[in-house]
Amino acid sequence: MNTLLATIKDATEKLFQKQNEANMEEIIEKLFSEASSVEASCLTELAAPQVEEYAIQLWNWAVTRHVGSAINEQQKAKVRHVACRLLYACEPQEPSESMLRKQVLMATKAGRTWLDCKNPVLANDFLNLAVKSLESLYNKMTYRSDGKMDINIPKGEVEKDLFRVMTYQAESAVVQGNHQEAVSQVQRCKEMLMRLPKETGYLCLLCYNFGVDSYNMKKYEESSFWLSQSYDIGKMNKKYSPGVSILAKVLRLLATVYMEWDCKEHQDKALNAITLANKESVKPSGLYLKTRILLSSGAQDEHVRAAVLELFETKVPLEVCLSTVKLLMSEDRETLAFELLRKTCQHFESSPELGTALVLHIQLLLQRGKELLGKQKVEDAITGHYAGKTLSPQTLCHLHLLLWDRASKHFEASNYTEALQWYNYSLSFFAVGQMDQNLAKLQRNRASCFLQLQQLEKAKEAIKEAERCDPDSIFTQFSIYKIAVLENNVDRATEAVKMMGKLTAGSMGPDDKIMAGPYAASNLLSLAAQMALEHKQQDTAVKALESLCEHSEDGAQVLTALRCLIRLVLSATEAAGEENRFQQCLLIVLQKFPTALQRLPVVITEPGVEQGKRAEEAGWFRKIAWNLALQCENSPDKMRDFFLLSYQARPVSLEAVHKCMYLQLSQFCLPDRALLMGQKTCLLMAVEQLTQALEYIQTCREVWKTLRATGDLSRDPTETLLLLYEFEARAKLNDPQLEVLLETVLGLDEVETKTLETIAALAMEPPAHYPLLCKKALRIALFLHKKQPQPDLTHCRQCIHSLVELSIPSGVSDVEPRMLEELWGYYEEALSIIEANVSCNIFPEMETLWLLTQAWNTGILLYSLAQYPEAERWCALGMSFLNHLHSLRESYQTKMSCLYGEVLDKLDKAKRNLVTEE
Repeated sequence: MNTLLATIKDATEKLFQKQNEANMEEIIEKLFSEASSVEASCLTELAAPQVEEYAIQLWNWAVTRHVGSAINEQQKAKVRHVACRLLYACEPQEPSESMLRKQVLMATKAGRTWLDCKNPVLANDFLNLAVKSLESLYNKMTYRSDGKMDINIPKGEVEKDLFRVMTYQAESAVVQGNHQEAVSQVQRCKEMLMRLPKETGYLCLLCYNFGVDSYNMKKYEESSFWLSQSYDIGKMNKKYSPGVSILAKVLRLLATVYMEWDCKEHQDKALNAITLANKESVKPSGLYLKTRILLSSGAQDEHVRAAVLELFETKVPLEVCLSTVKLLMSEDRETLAFELLRKTCQHFESSPELGTALVLHIQLLLQRGKELLGKQKVEDAITGHYAGKTLSPQTLCHLHLLLWDRASKHFEASNYTEALQWYNYSLSFFAVGQMDQNLAKLQRNRASCFLQLQQLEKAKEAIKEAERCDPDSIFTQFSIYKIAVLENNVDRATEAVKMMGKLTAGSMGPDDKIMAGPYAASNLLSLAAQMALEHKQQDTAVKALESLCEHSEDGAQVLTALRCLIRLVLSATEAAGEENRFQQCLLIVLQKFPTALQRLPVVITEPGVEQGKRAEEAGWFRKIAWNLALQCENSPDKMRDFFLLSYQARPVSLEAVHKCMYLQLSQFCLPDRALLMGQKTCLLMAVEQLTQALEYIQTCREVWKTLRATGDLSRDPTETLLLLYEFEARAKLNDPQLEVLLETVLGLDEVETKTLETIAALAMEPPAHYPLLCKKALRIALFLHKKQPQPDLTHCRQCIHSLVELSIPSGVSDVEPRMLEELWGYYEEALSIIEANVSCNIFPEMETLWLLTQAWNTGILLYSLAQYPEAERWCALGMSFLNHLHSLRESYQTKMSCLYGEVLDKLDKAKRNLVTEE
């Protein structure tokens, strides 16, 4: 026991020292764990006073520290727990009144604190101790040392403390779901109110809180009991009651409980409760609730009408009346709803908020199909608006939405005259000359109606107003375009299409984006092209399609537009001369479609595109490209030059673009004889051009040798450029002399890292595939970068990334010890750079994550091959990169740690199984 006391003493003293504030939580936990071992029977007579002193000091410390929020509620509860346990441990056989009062205080407050921490079990322990100490104190005060009863001693304070403890015990019982125990405790408290009348309000509110908690948990029977108790207790003593407004609130909740429990079964109880509540204190919510109860119980109209009329006997706000109207409508009491709405409008005739009721009236009429009456109300609103009874901005916005919704429904039903009338109602609320984007939308909608009614001049007037209010809206420009097409105004239509393209590129307003979705602009451009074609205006359609291909992000839409455009171009030039035809094709393809044509291979390889559809799309474009390329047969030099450019994936002309398209698109077509013949022809042309390029390089080298002999040309890069050109050509020709050529490059006096990096890229540029040469060039480039006084860490990182990517095993056949050791070396290079430059963040987080993932996947691959030590080694390598993540560290650390643990477990199990099998 002495050791235990020494531990408590040491921990207590540390807690009081300011320098130990950082370890405060740890010290409190230690005290809390030790306190459970302290017992009164273990304390010596000499130790008891010291322990009592520790208890009081701890108690006071918790109070002072909690005032400044230096400790939280949980820590406060634990310190009070320890102090109270220590105080009871040093209790003598005959405790004094002073000791008992200290026990009551500490036990009660410790129990309360545990209750606040949602720990009713520990709270009960201390509350029971408090009751026991209170009983002892009561007996000691009743019987003095002479054994005679003193009837004059004050016992009120003891009863008051007991009352409070019992309410805490009731609260604990409710939290634990022990309803009967809580009822028993509250009943005892209720009996004590005759002697403690001032506690009436407290017990009333406590029962109300119990009722609220039970209601929230859908325990309607228990909730109704507690709320009834709350009301009964509140009525016991008017002087100390919480007041009629609180009692009315209790009754309103009680009525709600009965209604939601089973309104038909408890209809009378619910109505009695709400009627009583309204007598106690009339509130709009009480009157509204009474109507709800009557409706839920299926009361007759006259009973509901009587309840509704009570709204006008008190000063209820307009919004309560309107909420009641909506409630009646939702319960199919249409007649009563419109009666109440008319009476509400009369009652609030002078209110500035009357417009809200008027708009609701219009809304309900339209919902019920009473359109003629709705129009009359709208016209009344317009008349009132110009007579000084203006609607609030919010109410007016609501009305506009109603009018537009009704108009759009008529427009969809092809009732354009009706639609126009509703739009005109909306227009009536706008001032002349007003600038508003909503007004622009309204005018565009009106223009659409006029166009459908073939009233072109009125449509033009409406669009002119829309353009005045919002010229930068793509929808305004589309409306301008429609009218231009109808008037066969090519210049105006072309100008509108250009504006639509500009707005698509970056300045499309947020409202336009919300209205039409992610492909709004491209869809409008597609409609523009379709409309031009319907009106046989091919030039305008071409402009729209060009803009669509340039700006659309929808791959399928681009394909469709390209096919349509090419058909238009071919059909438009059939009647023209050869040169004119060629120039037109050249202009369109060269200036408008390089970007779209380069996107085409990506589009047709998107996920979800079926192989048959893919082949069909690619085949169509392949045939068109081939046929157009054949038209350049009369210019072989030009075709050869352009085709070489297309082969290098840099199409700049008609021949190059279409030949390049053919080579790319043919890869996605099903292999048939005609296709294979076409591929053979193109590839032979490519080989021919590359062989000729080698001849040109050799000729240029001879000229260079002669030129170099004339003077100092050490800084001239010609020799390096020629070696790079030769390397590219031989790589694509699969020349066996490629490795010798690399050694020639390495033998240069001052080989640059950029040259080596270019060679590495060329070694892997399709159709070339020389990973060993690529890695060799990258390793030397990395060495040269690191050798610099100030290494270029960004280039070092890029080299390492490429080396790792080339060395990672892609399958079982690639797993070789030599390759793995080489890959491990690259990872060590990466780690050394990361760790030496922590503050620079030279490796972006996603790059670090990529290295981590590749190392981890390598470990998993080795695990699947039963190479367990190597698997563990590579997984551990992947884990080592976790410390170098930033924003992603927490999420990946959790995932990776769990996975690593599973891998280790599986590895251990696999190792054990392996030993057993052997």
